[in-house]
This record gives sequence, structure tokens and C-alpha cells, in this order.
Amino acid sequence: MRRLFWVAVGAAAGIYAVRKVQKTLHAYSPAGLADRAGGLGHSIGDSLAGFVHEVRSAMAERESELRDALGLSEKSRLTPAQAADLTEHPSLPRPTPRSTT
Repeated sequence: MRRLFWVAVGAAAGIYAVRKVQKTLHAYSPAGLADRAGGLGHSIGDSLAGFVHEVRSAMAERESELRDALGLSEKSRLTPAQAADLTEHPSLPRPTPRSTT
């Protein structure tokens, strides 16, 4: 009876050890790493998408400011003399563009 008990304990310990090793090997395999990274991917992807959105909106706003400053926007145009003056003396105060409306 004692031998049967120890055989059962040994078999249970062996099964436990094999399962533990298999779980650890899967965790460090490419598929296991992809599974673990998948949870992180959503939060990183969301924050990256938010960052890209902020950069694009700031870029569009800055482009609008530059177009207004150079007189390239539809709402304001510089005369050729004002554009030449702006090109020759960029540090001087910007002339007020004339409105085309």
C-alpha cells in the first residue's frame, strides 16, 4: 500500500512538473509572446492613434497659420508688392493682407 501511495505521488508530481514546463515554454514561444503582447497592443495602439490625431490637427492648424501669414489662403491675398517686401525683409512686421471678399 505504501508503494502504491508513493507511485501515485510521484506520478502527480511528474504531471505537475510537465504541465508547468509546458506552460512556461508556451509563454516564451513566439505565439505566447504574441498573446501577451496582444493585450499591450491595444493600449499602445490607442495612445499612438491619439498622438497621430493630435499631430495631424496641430499640423493642419500650423499650415493654416503659415498660409495666412504668406497670403496664400483663400480669405486673404497679398499684393505682389507686399509679397516682394515680405520676401526681401522677412523680419519686418507683416503687412495686413487685403481681403478678396
